[in-house]
Amino acid sequence: MTGATVVITGASSGIGRAAAEEIGRRGARVTVLGRNAERTRGVAASITNAEAFVADFASLTDVRRVAGELLDSLDRIDVLANNAGGLFPRRSLTVDGHETTFQVNHLAPFLLTNLLLPRLRETAAAGHPVTVVSTGSVANRWGRLRLDDLDSRARPWLGGWQAYGSAKTAVLLSTRELARRTDGSGITAYAFHPGFVTSSFGADSWMLRLGSALGNGGLGITPEAGAVPLIELASASEPPAPSGTYFDGLVPNGRTSKAARDDSLAARLWTRSEELLGIEVSTD
Repeated sequence: MTGATVVITGASSGIGRAAAEEIGRRGARVTVLGRNAERTRGVAASITNAEAFVADFASLTDVRRVAGELLDSLDRIDVLANNAGGLFPRRSLTVDGHETTFQVNHLAPFLLTNLLLPRLRETAAAGHPVTVVSTGSVANRWGRLRLDDLDSRARPWLGGWQAYGSAKTAVLLSTRELARRTDGSGITAYAFHPGFVTSSFGADSWMLRLGSALGNGGLGITPEAGAVPLIELASASEPPAPSGTYFDGLVPNGRTSKAARDDSLAARLWTRSEELLGIEVSTD
C-alpha cells in the first residue's frame, strides 16, 4: 500500500486501531480519526507514517470541521474506512437533535463520506482506485428501518439493539446507493461484518457484559481478527466483488435482512439523509 492514503474513523481502539496499525505496516499513509484525543494521538504516534484527527460523531459540527481539516491536509484519499459507531443501551439525543445511535452509526459517516467525495473522485480520476469500506453488522437482520421514524421515537428501545440494527441496515443501504452513484468512477464501496469482537464496543450493554462473563471473557474474537476484513478490503489490488457488496467476514454476499437489499429504500434513505443534513450531493 506504499503511496496510498487511508482514512480510518473510530481508530483510537478496537478493530479501527488494529486496522490502522496493520495498514501502516503495509506502507500506507494512515490518517487516524477518533473521539478521544489522547488515545487517537497515541495510535498515530505508534505508526510510522500517520497523523491524528479528532472528532466526535455525536456532533455534526465536529464532522464538518474535521472534513475540512482532512481536505486541507490530504491531496488524495485512496481508502475511506467508516468504522466509527456504537451501541447505546439508553435512549439519548445528540446536540443536533438526532437519536445518538442513528447519528453516530449512519448520519455522521454519511456526512463525512459526502464531504470527502470530491477528493475521492479526484483521486480516482487521477488513476488511483478508491475504496470506501464501512463497518456493518449482522444486527441489520433484526433492524426495522423506518424513514418516518429514523430516530426510533415511536418504538420500544429494547436496550438499543433494534435502533442499532436499524442503523446498520442504513449503513448497508448507503453502501449500495454509493456504489450506484459512483458506478464507473473508479470508486468501489463495501460493507462488512467483523464478527463478534471482544473490545470496548457496547461496554454499557448488560447483554454483551453477560455474554462475555458466561464465556469467561473468551466469547468473541480479538480486535486483530475482527480487523482482517477491513484490512483486506482496503488493501485489495483488484475489486474482490462488485461494488456495493456486503461481506460477512471475508465472505461476500453475507446474509442480510430483505430491507438491507432494497435499492428503492436505499435511494429514499439517501435523499432523506441529505434533507436531514441540508446537503445535496452531486452525482457528477
